[in-house]
Amino acid sequence: MRTLMSSPQQDGYRMPGEFEPHQKTYLLWPQRPDNWRNGGKPAQKAFVAVATAISKFELVVVGVNDDQYLNARTLLPDQVEVIELSSNDAWIRDSGATFVVNGQGGLRGIDWTFNAWGGLVDGLYAPWDKDDRVAQKLTELERADRYRLDDFVLEGGSFHVDGEGTLITTEECLLSAGRNPSMSKEQIEQRLKSSLNVTKVIWLKRGIYQDETNGHLDNIANFVRPGEVVLAWTDDQTDPQYAISQENLKILENATDAHGRSLKVHKLQLPSPITITEPESAGVDAVAGTLPRQAGDRLAASYVNYYTANGGIVFPLFGDPADAAAQATLQALYPERQVVGVPAREILLGGGNIHCITQQVPLV
Repeated sequence: MRTLMSSPQQDGYRMPGEFEPHQKTYLLWPQRPDNWRNGGKPAQKAFVAVATAISKFELVVVGVNDDQYLNARTLLPDQVEVIELSSNDAWIRDSGATFVVNGQGGLRGIDWTFNAWGGLVDGLYAPWDKDDRVAQKLTELERADRYRLDDFVLEGGSFHVDGEGTLITTEECLLSAGRNPSMSKEQIEQRLKSSLNVTKVIWLKRGIYQDETNGHLDNIANFVRPGEVVLAWTDDQTDPQYAISQENLKILENATDAHGRSLKVHKLQLPSPITITEPESAGVDAVAGTLPRQAGDRLAASYVNYYTANGGIVFPLFGDPADAAAQATLQALYPERQVVGVPAREILLGGGNIHCITQQVPLV
């Protein structure tokens, strides 16, 4: 498979919206004990539940390190493929390839530089060398040529596209000191346009309160379809999230997309603040250089961190009264899809959620 020196924009390739048809979904297997409590065992059960839910709609492939192959193969259902695919951690949305298509059967992968959400400035763990190889391996598995961006750090969870030329991201993430500090906002925007073949970038200021990824977009907003966006929301004026959501609502309501359309914004209520318990904190190994998990820390819980599968929506459940309201909102937004909730606290404890652990391969 070739490594290309051109760009998707030059070659007529675009990133489809996640709501467009997929060939399959990739996941990686959680195991690192300095991020996942109790050696990753509770998280593995949650990942099995997510993989099982998605497999009702499309093919699921789970990549595992060699030492976890038999465990994963035993725990995962038969319809889920298990392959050896080494990684440092399980966030394939961020470390995996972003796939682009050309409408004539062509599939290619973008291999962004990955540095664990900030490298030596404010990254969450080290090393991240295996993670930075995941994207190339996915393009090899899919027999797709790749674009490798050695000079540009980006994670797949930091943006969403509508498939029709519009991208949304956050300044908090893409302008952070640990990503591309030598580039201006305008230069970063131009790289997004050339790499994803978009013509309009909408910049939100901030993501979910205390999101350790520096405010990934996939936790705060998502395209339901072109022209429609869902936004994480709270009516609690005492919550620090309130001002963030209000600010983002104004930006989105005053924005137009690549086709000049005003955006219709749907509010998706957040659960009540979720914090790490003492037993959950105690189950995580304390390792220098890895973000600690301390009792009482607030987690970046959001129902917007859902995955759009073929004919389905798989969204996180937090054991909160807002779970039922979130399901109702999502079902109203996606009447043609089956909405499935999966208990996701264990994924949240690792620093992300369902969207963060998935990576789609578009149908060509």
